[in-house]
Amino acid sequence: MLEPVLARRIRVVAFDVDGVLTDGSVYFGSLNGEPIEMKRFSSQDGLGVVLLRDALIKVVAISGRQSEATRLRLAALGVHEVIEDAAGRTLPAFEGTLIRFDARMEDVAYIGDDLGDLPLMRRVGLPVAVPNAVEEVRKIARLTTTAAGGMGAVREFAEMLLRGRGQWEATLQTYLAEHGDPAPRQSRVR
Repeated sequence: MLEPVLARRIRVVAFDVDGVLTDGSVYFGSLNGEPIEMKRFSSQDGLGVVLLRDALIKVVAISGRQSEATRLRLAALGVHEVIEDAAGRTLPAFEGTLIRFDARMEDVAYIGDDLGDLPLMRRVGLPVAVPNAVEEVRKIARLTTTAAGGMGAVREFAEMLLRGRGQWEATLQTYLAEHGDPAPRQSRVR
């Protein structure tokens, strides 16, 4: 479980895309002679993003490459900010995002998996790794998810954070009510 004091301090959850929100696979091909790129995104991770947003936590996706597939998926999820820098210099852009959000690095949880994530992970209040992350990332992480990147790691972290903040039950009930189940059912013991 995440320490409640730390969990309540987190106002922004940021994560790498390739290797965290996806399993790191990128599919290239062509359609009518035009290049296309496709990625596999977990619906569980998508729900994790929605739950964070519903709990009024800012969500930021960061990638060291530009991708239409990434932009389409993140727009559908309503991610607050998408940072894509083909040169991999995401730190300055992220600092600008924090200024707009009126947040500090200590207010951020960042989920990463590879070397490009180290500059941010070294500065945030809660660095998180996926279990398939490289050794350098796992070493500085204060927390490692049990789910691998692209396999529910963002969803797992979202629940862990919301439970630590004491917001899980309220967020869950709001989500269920919005999806047609307004009241929790009581289980019957026979």
